[in-house]
Amino acid sequence: MQNGQAIRPIGYRVRRYQGMTEGSGMPIPGLFRIEGSIDFDTRSDSAEWLGTALGLKLEDGRVLGITIVDSAGRILSEGHGPSKCQCC
Repeated sequence: MQNGQAIRPIGYRVRRYQGMTEGSGMPIPGLFRIEGSIDFDTRSDSAEWLGTALGLKLEDGRVLGITIVDSAGRILSEGHGPSKCQCC
């Protein structure tokens, strides 16, 4: 998604790593990292998407703020906020 508008359906793989406190093992809100990849096709997908804040709408309806970091389709997101998790 770009500016709230769907660009196209896309295959994806994501992993979410959650920061935890050392003592209690409780999650630290806002301290996480999302890594993964999308099916990015350099022949048909815009190179302008690289390095741009985009939204990845998951199968369950959640939207993750992501950045495509290279032409192989690797994605990354860290932290919390309007340009990241899109929950606030």
